[in-house]
Amino acid sequence: MEIKRNKYLNELIRRKENGLIKVVTGIRRSGKSYLLFNIYRDYLIQTGINEKNIITVPLDDYEFSELCDPGKLYKYIQDRITENDQTYYIFIDEAQYAISKAELKNPDSPIRLYGVLNGLLRRKNTDIYITGSNSRFLSSDILTEFRGRGDEVHIAPLSFSEYFPVSGKDKYDSWKDYLVYGGLPHILAEPDEKSKSAYLEQLNNEIYLKDIVERHEIRDEAGMDALMKVLASSIGSLTNPQKIADTFNSAGIKGITMPTISKYLIYLQESFIIQKSERYDVKGRRYIGTPSKYYYTDSGLRNALLNFRQYEESHLMENAIYNELIYRGFHVDVGVVETRSLSEGKNTRKQLEVDFVVNKGSERYYIQSALALPTQEKIDQEQASLIKIPDSFKKLIITSGNTPVWRNEQGITFIGLFDFLLNENSLMF
Repeated sequence: MEIKRNKYLNELIRRKENGLIKVVTGIRRSGKSYLLFNIYRDYLIQTGINEKNIITVPLDDYEFSELCDPGKLYKYIQDRITENDQTYYIFIDEAQYAISKAELKNPDSPIRLYGVLNGLLRRKNTDIYITGSNSRFLSSDILTEFRGRGDEVHIAPLSFSEYFPVSGKDKYDSWKDYLVYGGLPHILAEPDEKSKSAYLEQLNNEIYLKDIVERHEIRDEAGMDALMKVLASSIGSLTNPQKIADTFNSAGIKGITMPTISKYLIYLQESFIIQKSERYDVKGRRYIGTPSKYYYTDSGLRNALLNFRQYEESHLMENAIYNELIYRGFHVDVGVVETRSLSEGKNTRKQLEVDFVVNKGSERYYIQSALALPTQEKIDQEQASLIKIPDSFKKLIITSGNTPVWRNEQGITFIGLFDFLLNENSLMF
């Protein structure tokens, strides 16, 4: 079964030989290696590139483990660049393995991997691509060490438009499976529900949690596990480190302080397991600060953390819409619209929430996620915040199923979930 990931293939094609180091990031098992070593490699060969001009180094493979030493890595690649008049395409998988903990801990220490990559880049006949499963080695370090020569392509688990065509099921059954088991590519190869569940549980316990604990030398593994489960239980809800600490205290879990939770949240974001959406005052045009919302990058991992016991379709649908918007390249915030009214001679203020304030360049959309709109009362409730927004940008309500696209007298566009997910231009309807 071949899963086409044309969006990311085209992003790599656009960046081909652009003089920058292409950095493919994403959560583990999201398909970074397959994108680079199979899909993009096949594309290069089909366009006439000789296989010997494609140098591949999977650093998470035991056979290549000694190349985690940057000096040996540099020599290995240099020895294979034998012609000065030909371009060589260098693929380094899981590049963070070539960065030591000592280098990461010392902000004043140059990271040797960056020296290797910059040295190769100076040869002029190299086109360099690397993958990484965490953003820590890309954040402030890449800006300093690459000096503007890094170009990031972030890959997510399968979107529903990628998942559905290869699922072998109709839209409704495919959507149900997608919400429960998520979009990590390998999930489609698992034969039954038991195997899918076991795969996701293993990833959580043996890869994601273990990776974070080891990378950051966390002593309280149980505390990190508890935090991940709290976030999984509250997707789509406003929260902050203090609120989470209070939750732990009320549950009798001691020793996990607010500063520790703040650090753990950063670690989870750096590993691409969760994503943070900040609150934005639509009328005041400013960020408010905490509390924020956290969404899981993959719903299957979220469900596995909770032993598949908390299936709330409305929250999972909201999470899926958020991920789809991120997949399409939008910046997504939680909107707040303040309203004032006079009641019994007193001025009252009320804050209404917009699920998503969506921006990309000059584009902006305001979006509500609603599982169902059975009554006019429910419609009024969902569109209340949208009606109060004093600008002309498009306002939409996405509801489940195959609801036909229509626009009401208040200028609100209603669109069915499948129309939204399966048409990349759906926001323009």
